[in-house]
Amino acid sequence: MKKKQTVGLVIAVVLFIVTGAASVLTNTVSKNILPREIGTKLAGDFMFSAPTGPYIAVVEVTGTIQEQTASGAFDMAEGYQHTTTLEYIDKLMKDGNNQGILLYVDSPGGTVYESEELYMKLLAYKEQTSRPVWGYMAHYAASGGYMISMACDKVFANANTTTGSIGVIMSGFDLTGLYEKLGIKYFSITSGEFKDSTQMTDEQIAIYQDQVDEYYTKFVKIVAKGRNMSEDAVKALADGRTYTAYQALEKGLVDQILSYDDMRRMMCSALGTETVYQLESPSDILSSLFAEIRELVPRSEAQILTEAADQLESGVPMYYAEQLR
Repeated sequence: MKKKQTVGLVIAVVLFIVTGAASVLTNTVSKNILPREIGTKLAGDFMFSAPTGPYIAVVEVTGTIQEQTASGAFDMAEGYQHTTTLEYIDKLMKDGNNQGILLYVDSPGGTVYESEELYMKLLAYKEQTSRPVWGYMAHYAASGGYMISMACDKVFANANTTTGSIGVIMSGFDLTGLYEKLGIKYFSITSGEFKDSTQMTDEQIAIYQDQVDEYYTKFVKIVAKGRNMSEDAVKALADGRTYTAYQALEKGLVDQILSYDDMRRMMCSALGTETVYQLESPSDILSSLFAEIRELVPRSEAQILTEAADQLESGVPMYYAEQLR
């Protein structure tokens, strides 16, 4: 009996020592290693854990430039994440190891609000840090995707890039014919003759045209500043059409045509560092699972129509290049 008690006491002491050592080790790791390894959590559960030495930061703009689509653990991060990107650039401003930004653009554009906000954030980064921003155009860098590239000191394009589409679009659906077919009657009680835009009059179209023209003028000024061109020269190119990489190079809209790897090596050489850092995407298994479940839930035809209207014809002014379909 005494032997068993002694063995039990020894085991208890060993477990106590191991537990204590593990606790100390855990605290040490948390204080000394994890801050560098894990870093800071940004919106959408992205992690900012920059290198401890000099590095170039890749800011990736892929997909439609719009409001944040992922906000937490149960949202799947797909495409461009606006709030995350702005927070990321803010972190880079404060990080002395960061040597510059490589803006990777693969986007047909997006909303006026988010496009201009990102453009202004990139300008603020350059003003506050005096560090360079180089832009690379992948498949698309059109409309709003081209606008944000105007914050770059140098603009490079892939040989097969589609760019340009300097202009503004504001669009919507006229569903009156469908309503009549379905026997649906729409009515509205408004405080003014221009409040209801479901059935557009010539006067209402003129009002919205003035707004589009205002945004267009601003876009032209941004391109003129970014490419060191006159506004008249920009207007001659800014009729909404897209350009191939070689057409854009000929017209002065980009600086050089290169592969992404060659452009990245050139930037690394110019800034004297081989380290290129990119934000870590959230890899939450539950978010993937919930995304799959959402896809399995059947949707009515009305829901599908509503979603299509929201995505494509929202009525919001956009710097967006419509693709053939």
